[in-house]
Amino acid sequence: MELTTKVFGRFENQDVYEYTLTNKNGVSISATPFGATLTKLVTPDKEGKRENITLNVENLEDFATNRPFYGATIGRVAGRITKGKFTLDGKDYQVDVNEGGNMLHGGPNGLDTKLWDIVVDESAGRLVFTYESPAGENNFPGTMQIRVTYTLTEENDWVIDYEATTDEATLFNPMNHVYFNLTGDIKKPILDHELELASPKYVPLAEENLPSEEKASVEGTPFDFQTAKPVKEAVLSDHEQIKPLNGLDHPFVLDQGKEVKGTLYDPESGREVTFYTDCNSVVVFTHNGEVADYTIEGEPARQYAGITLETQTLPDAINKKGFGNIVLRPGETFQSRTTYHFGTRD
Repeated sequence: MELTTKVFGRFENQDVYEYTLTNKNGVSISATPFGATLTKLVTPDKEGKRENITLNVENLEDFATNRPFYGATIGRVAGRITKGKFTLDGKDYQVDVNEGGNMLHGGPNGLDTKLWDIVVDESAGRLVFTYESPAGENNFPGTMQIRVTYTLTEENDWVIDYEATTDEATLFNPMNHVYFNLTGDIKKPILDHELELASPKYVPLAEENLPSEEKASVEGTPFDFQTAKPVKEAVLSDHEQIKPLNGLDHPFVLDQGKEVKGTLYDPESGREVTFYTDCNSVVVFTHNGEVADYTIEGEPARQYAGITLETQTLPDAINKKGFGNIVLRPGETFQSRTTYHFGTRD
């Protein structure tokens, strides 16, 4: 395993570094402690050509100013909390909202906006990020000790381990907001990528993109990825859940009986990502509009420039019966793992 470092930018009057781990197969991950953010992920295609396969802004200033979420650690609670309200142990809480009247991705000062501490273990291919989230941050209860570990293996796995404790009952549902574009060229859309998911059900969206109370069957709908198919078959459909958004932004309920939870494949490059997780859902978002607030390779981030595979407990679980438990209590340790494996097909 090889480690290289460089200055990525400055934040709060200090240099912030980007750390790159590269394995013997030429697969590399780059990350920065600002937001515990993955900044690049380089893999070879079927011809051996190495390219970055994730969507990322180019500098720290754009991360801090525009908050695109690309590759960042999201929390304390990923997704949306309806009206920023929940009840825990009989007490009503109002957390800070930042998308209309709702909380999105941890609120206005989520984990992706923080400068984490980092410890690098080159021999183990490991970057360990830690952050203390004080009680009252974004109006959540409890001081939390949060650890996120990125490991790159010689077998071409990117392993994300989450661990957290709290001194008061609170909510915790983290995820990584990585966008994949397996062509290695973010000017090419991901519409021809083929997606397969171990998911018999999805959660339709209600108003304001909030998750509904329903887990609906994917059978006979564009949301059926139980057999691999091009992403465009869903994204470009006229389905009432898809057309208003110009694409996907939906939670898929994962089959816990299957080890492989999903596969993303690009026929052009031959690159393939297989993912494994102990979470009960993956949110698939297809970058449904162009973003001109910043540039990537000198151009705006185009519509359909990337696709997310955001593993997490189903969004708004605290307010939705049967969506999962995201309550963390003193004396408990939150632990979760998601693994993305990178390979190619001829």
